[in-house]
Amino acid sequence: MAFHEVRFPDNISRGARGGPERRTQIVELASGDEERNASWANSRRRYDVSYGIRRADDLAVVVAFFEARNGRLYGFRFKDWADHKSCLSSRIPSPSDQQIGTGDGTTGFQLVKRYASGGQSWVRAITKPVAGTVQIALNGVAQGSGWSVDHKTGLVSFDTAPTTGVAITAGFEFDVPVRFDSDVLDVTLDIERLGSITSIPLLEIRR
Repeated sequence: MAFHEVRFPDNISRGARGGPERRTQIVELASGDEERNASWANSRRRYDVSYGIRRADDLAVVVAFFEARNGRLYGFRFKDWADHKSCLSSRIPSPSDQQIGTGDGTTGFQLVKRYASGGQSWVRAITKPVAGTVQIALNGVAQGSGWSVDHKTGLVSFDTAPTTGVAITAGFEFDVPVRFDSDVLDVTLDIERLGSITSIPLLEIRR
């Protein structure tokens, strides 16, 4: 799908509201019990960036960004300030943060992030790592060379396949691939010509 490798302005995304969404079907039985089924295997993130607009210049930047993306046509990168690292937001990524695979004779491994709680976990594919932030380790030993990463897909490629059974880990920062979820920007100008937009919805792109 059409995608622009450009990030939504950080100073505006910092004030955005939103997060992960899941889709669950719940059927209430005659007995009062219920059955729950997950319609989606993976979550999808929604944001509203209108909360990040604080000045008239911010408004102009968003309008220009919207026009350059042709509304909903082109996707783009978005920094989710609440979840943009392979580790906790308060920490600095290290090459041992996330296990992305085990040596099996292949040379390509997808960056992922695991979310775990109470013995349960969910694995999220990371497709938009931030350039210059990816670190790789083999069995806990940082690797300064011998590998590369595609910042458009999150695929890590080794020059030589890691030894069978070796733990492959990574640390990184990442963006979320999103698009505008409306082809309309409803701009309101007040008497002082400051301006505001009621809602600017963004929706995560799942490939």
